[in-house]
Formats: sequence, structure tokens, C-alpha cells
Amino acid sequence: MLRNVIAACAAFALAIGAAQAQPKAKYSAKIGHLEAPTQPRHQGLVKVAELVKSRTKGEVEFQLFPSSQLGNARQMIEGTQLGTSEGTVMPAAFLGGFNPAISILDIPYIFPSDRAAAQKLRAGPFGKALLDSFASRGFVAVALWPNGRKSLTSNKPLDSLEAMKGQKFRVMDSKILIEQFAAVNASAVAIQFGELYTALQTGVVDGQENPLDTISTMKFHEVQKNLVVTEHGAMEDVVLFNPGWWQKLPAAHRATIVKAFEEVRPEFEKNKDAAQEKALEIIRASGKTNVRVADEKERAGLRGAMYPRSRAAYLERAGAEGQKLIALYEQERKKLR
Repeated sequence: MLRNVIAACAAFALAIGAAQAQPKAKYSAKIGHLEAPTQPRHQGLVKVAELVKSRTKGEVEFQLFPSSQLGNARQMIEGTQLGTSEGTVMPAAFLGGFNPAISILDIPYIFPSDRAAAQKLRAGPFGKALLDSFASRGFVAVALWPNGRKSLTSNKPLDSLEAMKGQKFRVMDSKILIEQFAAVNASAVAIQFGELYTALQTGVVDGQENPLDTISTMKFHEVQKNLVVTEHGAMEDVVLFNPGWWQKLPAAHRATIVKAFEEVRPEFEKNKDAAQEKALEIIRASGKTNVRVADEKERAGLRGAMYPRSRAAYLERAGAEGQKLIALYEQERKKLR
């Protein structure tokens, strides 16, 4: 008995010693986001956090808070801006109120369907200009992450553009997204993500737009009769840090963080694509939702209807800065042909 007690005490002492031997991070960052721990965004962030901690020898540590633990979208963005938290990873549509320039990413079919071509836009002058546009707004933007393409669900038919007339859709808080639906004679209203399931269930809105894995994870298909895979909207995540925290970092650590996000992006995108495919299987197997995949002709019709009005809404919102970004985007997009 005494031998067991001594052994236990020795093990406890060793554990305490090991814990004390672990160097405390010099630079700790609380990073909040909206998605569940099971979704690719969080899994990608876990990988980034591991790389950063390893490569900075424990000096930089990311503390991740998924599922809106640090508040709703606006609260997390403001927290990063004000310094009550150090970072957030947020869909571009939530950021337009802080940086109108980024709302260009809300324009339907802004990125080509080819993944490699889309990445050329992100990694080139257009993507750099988008990241740089945050500097004057109280943020450091270090990466764009492609978090899937949005599709449509509704309790009313989605058989054609005409069928969407008069329907009400939930969107993120973006004027461009509201105009996107106005272009097909539907209406749109901004509702907090955490309130969306109930809004669909009770008929406050007829439908919504999200990537397939979000629709599946949040069980939206349980309260939606129809789903059409349109991939009309890019769900682009922007990785943001508080400037005060960022400037405290040694230049080498800043470079390490940027490189980690770049390295993890392909794996993140691959996992996102796999999650989308799995989600579609789950939704179909549930038997609760009629599922249809829009063909290229239908997608072209949707783009033709939505793009011009959304583009005009963006230019009205973003002014001269938006004019420059649109010109740069269209110049870079032509190079892909």
C-alpha cells in the first residue's frame, strides 16, 4: 500500500515538473469563429495552431473558440478590432459593415468554378489588394480561405428563376446579398446565424443560402423541403488579427503565421470539398428534402440575373475604392481565360 502511495506521489511530482517545464507562450491569441468543431474551418485552424506553436517553439499560442463562444459575428469582429480578442476568422459577408471593399466577394459567381483558377485570383494582385484594404479599418488581414460555395434551400419550389419570385431568403448582413435576391424578384433579410433554424422552422423566411456542410451540420434540411445545388456564392473566410497584438510579434513569428495559413489552405479546401460531398449524401438520405443539382445552363442564367445588380450595388457601396477593385478583378479574371 505504502509503495503504491509513494509511486503515485512520484508520478504526480513528475507530471507537475513536466507541466512547469513547458514554456509559457509569450504571445497568446484568442481566435473566435462561428462554425462547429467538427467542420473544416475549425479543423483547419487546429492545424494552423499546431504549426505555429511548433515553429515558434511555443512562443505563439492560438486559443480557438468555435461555435460563437466569443459572441455573434459582429461581437467577434469588434472584439478583434478593439483588442478584447486577438483574432477571428469570418466570412467576408459579415465584414462589409467594417470594410465595404471586401463586399466584392459577395457578388455571385465572383470566383470561377475551377479551384486552381480561383486560387490564382486569391494569391495574386486582387487577393493582396483585398487583404491590404483592412489596414485602414483597424485590422491585419493575413489570408483568404475558401470555405465552400453556397447553395439554396427553401420550403417553396426552386425549379426556376421564376419560382423564386416573392420568396423571402435569409442572408448575412450584406446589401449586395440582398440585391442578389432582388434581382430574381425575391426578398432577403439579415438574420443572425444562431437564429436561422427557428426562422426557417416558423416561416419567418422561406429559405436560405449556405454551403452544403453547413446546411447538414445545422440541420437546416430538416425544416426545408427543397435544395438546389447552385454554388452561386463564394463563402470566403478572411483571417483577421488585432493590429496591436500583431505588431508585438517579432517579424519572424508574423511570417510563420502567414506561412502556416498558406500551407494549410489546400488541405482545408480538400476537406471542405469532402465535407460538401458527405453533406449532400446525408441530406439526400434523410428523405426530408428534395435535392437537385443545377446544370451549367441554369447556373449561367442565375449569374446573368444576379451579377449585374449585385455588381452595381457593390460599386454604390464601395465608391472609388470599389471601382479600383472591380477593375483589378476584371483585369485579373481575363488573364485566366
